[in-house]
Amino acid sequence: MTAAVEVRDLTRAFHARSAPALAGVSFAIDDGIVFGIVGASGSGKSTLARLIVALDRPTSGTVSVAGKDPFALRAGQLRRLRSRFQLVFQDPLGAADPRWTARQTIAEALALGPPASAGLDRLLDLVQLPAAVLDRRPHALSGGERQRVALGRALMTSPRLLLLDEPLAAVDVARRQEILPYLDRLRRELALPTLYVTHAVEEIAARAEAVVALDEGRVVSFQPQPRLS
Repeated sequence: MTAAVEVRDLTRAFHARSAPALAGVSFAIDDGIVFGIVGASGSGKSTLARLIVALDRPTSGTVSVAGKDPFALRAGQLRRLRSRFQLVFQDPLGAADPRWTARQTIAEALALGPPASAGLDRLLDLVQLPAAVLDRRPHALSGGERQRVALGRALMTSPRLLLLDEPLAAVDVARRQEILPYLDRLRRELALPTLYVTHAVEEIAARAEAVVALDEGRVVSFQPQPRLS
């Protein structure tokens, strides 16, 4: 079976005189599972996520996504691969044009890959987003709405893997207990492998089938767990 993600001796250094953000990270995770990358702030979690989806290039080491080296692909091939492995950032709409409505933000994803098999109405139902939100701009959305818009945008390309960077960070404390069960339901309905990148170790360990723990850019534990039903 081809691993969904495999990294070998992955190192990312941003400054020659400082410690690398990642140092010699290696692991492989099977296709079709839920897994987590956990660790404290500054442990290298987000750097690793960006390398997996080829938004950054490693200083050394290799990355394989669905059996392909993203850094060996031509621009068009990389764009198509990246569209199937969607990363939802900690600031869900931080990279979106503030002048765009939610509808424009979601529709922009169609330039990156094939449209989802579900229509827009079905997509809104999946991410629990009222249609009225589509005509609002980012500043008029709550943290939870911004997250759902970002999820809708990611799902527009029918991804093979969804990467969620700190999915609880943009949501107020009162709603955090609602978010993970909602994401569980979304995963089940779409049969969508999901990678959680988070410092919320206990919450993710309870639902992930494999967990990679990072500390100061190094893997300190890898824990495969029984598959979820």
